[in-house]
Amino acid sequence: MTYLVTGVAGFIGSNIARHLLDEDYTVYGLDNLETGLESNLEELLQDQNFEFIDGDLRNRDDVHTAVADAQYVLHEGAVPSVPRSVDDPVLSTEANCTGTANLIAAAHETDVKKIVVASSSSVYGPTEISPKHENIPPNPVSPYALSKYYTEQLAVQASEYYDFDSVALRYFNVFGPHQDPESDYAAVIPKFIDMMVQGERPPIYGDGTQSRDFTYIDNVIQANLNAIESDITGEVLNVGCGDSYTINEIVNELNGILKTDIEPRYTDPRPGDVPHSKADISKASELIGYDPNVSFHEGLKRTVEWYRNEHC
Repeated sequence: MTYLVTGVAGFIGSNIARHLLDEDYTVYGLDNLETGLESNLEELLQDQNFEFIDGDLRNRDDVHTAVADAQYVLHEGAVPSVPRSVDDPVLSTEANCTGTANLIAAAHETDVKKIVVASSSSVYGPTEISPKHENIPPNPVSPYALSKYYTEQLAVQASEYYDFDSVALRYFNVFGPHQDPESDYAAVIPKFIDMMVQGERPPIYGDGTQSRDFTYIDNVIQANLNAIESDITGEVLNVGCGDSYTINEIVNELNGILKTDIEPRYTDPRPGDVPHSKADISKASELIGYDPNVSFHEGLKRTVEWYRNEHC
């Protein structure tokens, strides 16, 4: 089996590629290194079954080259972050929407059998319904969320029009090793770990009662591979753990793991942020056998251990 992983230098893409190579699959990886890290490629490039393609999803020729020999595509490439999309909506739209359209067009012209597209829980927007299930009408309230909704709908339509299968996975706040803590748009967990290891007070936007369903990377890898191996197509599935934790609780958990007693510093809320988010994962469980086996606390411990080994 041959795979193309887009966004292969990113956090999720590099972890998926690493797992596939460990299983002795041939992996092609596409990235323009605009938001991905070269350090995430170092281990991958040592494997003879990996080929890196330095290209841009917005460039149709680059995408066609990347897709040419792939049987299966795991589409992780995107410009992430709600705040970044508010700062630069054009970039988010071009990379996420045009990039996905180019990928689907290229897959239609080649021998791709199935595409799994990464979407986001942000498409739900602010809703009082909890946990969030796939039948809730989407209400994206940021350019990033809107681009992800467009992305998953392209995948659903492709399964109707073209001769390959496609599935979209709505990720809920993925975290784990190889997640960049230094970006201006860094996710909360790597940023907090980085600061608290150094004895710094992590910033919390708002009062810290906002909550998220944090999903360890190994659970996301499982969901992608289960989706590829299943017979389903044209579906949108939640990928989370079915639990939620507040931002204040993250600080408390990290203090426990690090054996510290660091107080956060509170600041103004960020525009476009959703107050609460928790996944109903029953559909993914039923259709692809998704069963997240790494808990939030265990995932947090593994992530801290990786960070200490890499940075301390």
